[in-house]
Amino acid sequence: HVQLVESGGGLVQPGGSLRLSCAASGVPYSVDCMGWFRQAPGKEREKAAVIRNDGSTTYADSVKGRFTISTDNAKNTLYLRMNNLKTEDTGIYYCVAGYDCIMAYWGQGTQVTVS
Repeated sequence: HVQLVESGGGLVQPGGSLRLSCAASGVPYSVDCMGWFRQAPGKEREKAAVIRNDGSTTYADSVKGRFTISTDNAKNTLYLRMNNLKTEDTGIYYCVAGYDCIMAYWGQGTQVTVS
């Protein structure tokens, strides 16, 4: 049973920082990609950042240079460090995992509000 549990969301002022965490359990060894998706109010869900088993990363253009995705394999935890937050970063952030970055598993999400 795969569980992805996000934490670390909250309310922050523009220009501030947050670090999201995702505690993963039950993830199959064949999963080779994890990441963060987000959904802003009234908008479709979008990919913010992904990291692959080889350590390579991909970021949405809107977050490049501000967000950093990383993993702590010993703790089975995925992180998203978000700096210089903007009001348009407001939304629900979901931890995801999948195969070849086709996401099969989703967390419940954590709310980030920049205001």
